[in-house]
Amino acid sequence: MKFSESWLREWVNPALSSDELAHQITMAGLEVDAVDPVAGKFSGVIIGEVVECGPHPDADKLQVTKISLGDYSSATVEKGELLDIVCGAKNCRLGLKVAVATVGAVLPGDFKIKKAKLRGVPSFGMLCSESEIGLADDADGIMEFSADAPLGTCVREYLDLNDVTIDVDLTANRGDCLGIKGLAREVGVLNSIEVVTPDITAAFPTIEDKLTINIEAPQACPRYLGRVIKGINPNATTPLWMVEKLRRCGTRSIDPVVDVTNYVLLELGHPMHAFDLDKISGGANGTITVRFANKDEKLTLLDENEVTLKESTLVIADESKALAMAGIFGGLESGVTANSTDIFLESAFFAPLAILGKARQYGLHTDSSHRYERGIDPTLQFDAIERATELLLAIVGGQPGPIVEAKSEEHLPQTKDVTLRRAKLDSRIGHHIEDVQVSEILTRLGFTVSEEGEGTAKEWQVNVPAYRFDIKIEVDLIEEVARIYGYNNIPNIAPKATLTMCENKEAALSLSSLKQTLVNRDYFEAITYSFVDPKVQSLIHPNEAVMTLPHPISSEMSVMRLSMWTGLLQSVAYNQNRQQSRVRLFETGLRFVPDESAENGVRQQNMIAGVISGNRTDEHWSMEKAATDFYDIKGDVEALLALTCDADAYEFSKAEIAALHPGQTAKITKAGKLVGYVGTLHPELTRKLGLNGQTLIFELLLSEVLVQKIPEATAVSRFPANRRDLAIVVKEEVDAKKVLQLIEKVGGNYLIDLNLFDVYQGQGVEDGYKSLAIALVLQDTNKTLEEKDITDVIDRVVETLKTELNASLRD
Repeated sequence: MKFSESWLREWVNPALSSDELAHQITMAGLEVDAVDPVAGKFSGVIIGEVVECGPHPDADKLQVTKISLGDYSSATVEKGELLDIVCGAKNCRLGLKVAVATVGAVLPGDFKIKKAKLRGVPSFGMLCSESEIGLADDADGIMEFSADAPLGTCVREYLDLNDVTIDVDLTANRGDCLGIKGLAREVGVLNSIEVVTPDITAAFPTIEDKLTINIEAPQACPRYLGRVIKGINPNATTPLWMVEKLRRCGTRSIDPVVDVTNYVLLELGHPMHAFDLDKISGGANGTITVRFANKDEKLTLLDENEVTLKESTLVIADESKALAMAGIFGGLESGVTANSTDIFLESAFFAPLAILGKARQYGLHTDSSHRYERGIDPTLQFDAIERATELLLAIVGGQPGPIVEAKSEEHLPQTKDVTLRRAKLDSRIGHHIEDVQVSEILTRLGFTVSEEGEGTAKEWQVNVPAYRFDIKIEVDLIEEVARIYGYNNIPNIAPKATLTMCENKEAALSLSSLKQTLVNRDYFEAITYSFVDPKVQSLIHPNEAVMTLPHPISSEMSVMRLSMWTGLLQSVAYNQNRQQSRVRLFETGLRFVPDESAENGVRQQNMIAGVISGNRTDEHWSMEKAATDFYDIKGDVEALLALTCDADAYEFSKAEIAALHPGQTAKITKAGKLVGYVGTLHPELTRKLGLNGQTLIFELLLSEVLVQKIPEATAVSRFPANRRDLAIVVKEEVDAKKVLQLIEKVGGNYLIDLNLFDVYQGQGVEDGYKSLAIALVLQDTNKTLEEKDITDVIDRVVETLKTELNASLRD
């Protein structure tokens, strides 16, 4: 919010410079983004009056004027002298009060005014527009002052241009400071000084005209006030003092009625709206209804855009149509124009939840919606409408009617009672603030305070006014006390802590070691959203229950992911669409699986997943170009499992899941428990996701791979090892893994190594069978093995394989 420092000082005037005030506000939690002058740097610009105005003899678009500066005198202007000045502005006319830059004046940009001749006519100065003295970016003509502006007065002093605009970046919880009133209250509290509020005089009704107000949605609009004002002067203009205050707060002057509503919004922080009474059905005898929009109801807004209203949008309507989007934007058909003579003033309290997010649904963001979303003072509606009435009667005249109120007391925000405990205050701040000072701070904040107990048992019972929507629990009060006390006044005390040795289990495997292994294998780490597109996820995990977000960022991010694959595969498509043919990504994070037996109905599991696509290596003249295949990504997974020092405990077996290619998919288990999957993406899914080439992917449960087997020291044998090779013939469907497991099981203590070094099918091997060449290495730590010992082991292995798998030795 931008505000004028001089306007703020009309309410509260601390003995601080502009920079000190900005710093104080920032340290109180209301961060100041900028402090800028309200006008350009200039001097020698005086208020004058056009006493003669005629056409230039040699130029159609120029006028020759004589300007009176009253009793003003300077080194270049004698007292009472009339200045001859040539002007090209269309609005220059006899009797106009203008801004005159005399000879010797300096305008913004170090532009010095000198005596000149324009088409042969001498000109002793310049008549200035708002843009030429830094009050506006552009202007249609020279600046005009009111008829009572004193001649000979410096423009900078008359307009109080030695002022600055302070831009405060308010957090969403401080809606109470979105007005001069709230900011002044804050500055008053920080400096322990009184705030001088302007007197608001209630208007005495001079006519009986009034509209009936009907509230159909009391939970969204607990209070609505309205007043008819008839016979306003459509030719009146907004006074310069109001135009200037609006400008310095970043608001452009439009017309007196709109300017007054904007002025009240900036002054009190309360949005208002004015309707053209003649455009309301029934006029002064009509009915205003606050309701939710009807299905497919349309409204043309003040910016001339037509919108189709959603049924959740609160509207202000008459008997036949919607007039405005409540708390957001007015309608064009009922808006006040330059020809309006009768108006209906609105002052209402709309509940924050009724307005929150509604403007964004229509691509809008207005000053009103910004305030209503954060919450306004629910007791301020009468002050706002009376203040607006007072200003309107002074500027445009008219006859006011009585204020009509409709309200639902039960839906209006109520004051809150919050307890602040001394022990909690001291423990959170880490510093003792005296009881008297705590009570004073809470009282200055506008809270009603009562005290109980003494010492560490001290408590403050605090009644919080309804306009402080952000104060709900005890820590909110602690924050307020610390903020007003001053963070800089809290001493810097180093925290004390007892150092203890952290438990570090030797069997725990660090996640960083898994990540580093994948990075060493040419992967890049990716971070994708936990909420994903339901359409994409349903392709990867069809017919699986998902957790749907009640208030998603967008429809493409409306469900929680069932695996890391959704985000990773979309990342592959994104990279391929940008000419990155070789992609290798991995990610760690949570997946969210609906489970009624789990806490909050969802099972959250930490996963690590990876995806590869494209060639096996980057293009190089010394390497053969080859596409990645199943065994490449299986090798990456095995490298991760090898870190557990228990790789043999993990078993790869055939599996079928919807997302992966049948025949190129393996599930990974450990002791019968599922650890994860690895495989090639299904060709149909590849096509639907818009991927190029073959894509391979894996996913593992981190809880099953972050535990490593603790190594055990064994004696190193001094005796020779013996190798024996076996060629085992088994049926084609028998897994080699099962053969090796059986051999390891019956091999005994002598078996120290086992290796499958060949698989053969062809001549000499019956159809439907395969030959497995296996090397067994036998050794003892106490003696050299004799042939008999070796033969016993080999015979036991062969017999077991024959019994369990119907295997035989190859001839």
